[in-house]
Amino acid sequence: MSRANPFAPTALEGRSLGAEKVARLGFLVVTLLLLIPALGILAVLVVEGAPGMSLAFFTEKPRENGAAGGIATALVGTVWLTAVALAIALPVGVAAAIYLSEYARDNWLTRTINVAIVNLAGVPSIVHALFGVGAFVHFLQFGKSILAASCTLAVMTLPVVIVATRESLQAVPKAFRDASWNMGATRWQTIWHIVLPNSGSGILTGLILVVCRAVGETAPIMFTGAVFFRQLYPGGVFDKTMALSLHLFNVSTQVTNVPRHVPFAVALTLIMVVLSMNALAIWFRMKLRGRKKW
Repeated sequence: MSRANPFAPTALEGRSLGAEKVARLGFLVVTLLLLIPALGILAVLVVEGAPGMSLAFFTEKPRENGAAGGIATALVGTVWLTAVALAIALPVGVAAAIYLSEYARDNWLTRTINVAIVNLAGVPSIVHALFGVGAFVHFLQFGKSILAASCTLAVMTLPVVIVATRESLQAVPKAFRDASWNMGATRWQTIWHIVLPNSGSGILTGLILVVCRAVGETAPIMFTGAVFFRQLYPGGVFDKTMALSLHLFNVSTQVTNVPRHVPFAVALTLIMVVLSMNALAIWFRMKLRGRKKW
C-alpha cells in the first residue's frame, strides 16, 4: 500500500496556484495589448520616416516654411526649451517636496496644498498655455520667448516632480533619519547627506516623466515662445525659437507641398530625442540605485 506524498499541495493550494497562473496570464495579455499599438506606431514611423532621415536633415536649417531643408533650428530649440524648463522645475519641485515631506505638519494647510498639486496635474495644457501668456508673457514682461515658454512648461510639470520626489523621500526608512539625529546631525544635514542621496533614483524617475511631457507639448509653447518658422538659432532665453512638436503640427497640417516622409521623419526624431533623454536619466538612476544601502 503506497503512502500519500506529504508534500503534495492540498486542494485549496491547488486552486490558489491555478488562480495565480490565470492572473499571471491575464497580466501578460494586457501587457502585450499595450505594447502592440506602441510597436505598431513605431514601426509605421520607421518605415515612413527613415527614408527622409539623413545627416543633412538634422544639420540643415528649414526652408520654404519647413517644406524643404532640415530641422536643425527646431531640434536646437526643443533642447533649449526642455533644458530651461528642467532647470526651473527640478529645484523648485524638489524643494517643495522636501518641505511637504520633511518639514510640514499634517494640518489643513498641508492637505490643501496636496490637493492643489493633484488638481494642477489634471489641468489641460491649453489652460497652462493661457496662464503662461498672462503670467509670463504680459505680467512679468518676458514677451514671447524661450524663458516664457519654459516657465509655462515648468509650471505644467511641477506636480509630477513634486509627487515623484515626495514619494521617493518618504520611501527612505525612518531608521536612517533616527540614526543620523542620534549622531547629532541637524534636520537639514540629515536631509542633505542621508535622505536625498538615497532618494535620487526616485527623483530621476520624476525627471524622466517630465522630459516625456515637456518635449512633446505643443499648446503651451505655441502661445508663449515657439514660432512657426525661424532660421536663426536661439542666442538666449529671451529669443523666440522653433520646436519639434510645433514643427510637426505645421508640416502636417499648415504647410503645403510637404514631401510625404517629412512629417514622419520629424515625429521619429521627436521620439528619438525623448528616448535619448530618458536613456540618460535611466542610466543615472541605475548608478544611484546601485549605491543604495538598502
